[in-house]
Amino acid sequence: QVRLVESGGGSVQAGGSLRLSCEASGPPGTTMFAGWFRQGSGTEREGVAGIDNDGSTNYADSVKGRFTISRDNVNDVLYLQMDNLQPEDTAMYYCVVDRFPVEVENGVSAWATWGQGTQVTVSS
Repeated sequence: QVRLVESGGGSVQAGGSLRLSCEASGPPGTTMFAGWFRQGSGTEREGVAGIDNDGSTNYADSVKGRFTISRDNVNDVLYLQMDNLQPEDTAMYYCVVDRFPVEVENGVSAWATWGQGTQVTVSS
């Protein structure tokens, strides 16, 4: 069973940057597909960005051009670089992984394993 541990959240002012990390530990092949979701106060959990094991990426329209997802396949770490953060980016951010093909746009129930979340707060 794979375990995910996120870090890097915090509080920044609008226009600032944060880099989230997600360290995975578990059997080989369980993190072939990975991504980030977020959930703000009173909102549904939404997909932010996804990445395949070959490096192919996809993003929600709301973060395109500002967020960059990447991965270190050697050390099994997933990253989310967030630039030009805005108050509407305030949310709990969760990393997700799966051994089978899945994208963040497939929704919450499509993903097998979730991290515990890391809070990002952006003030205006």
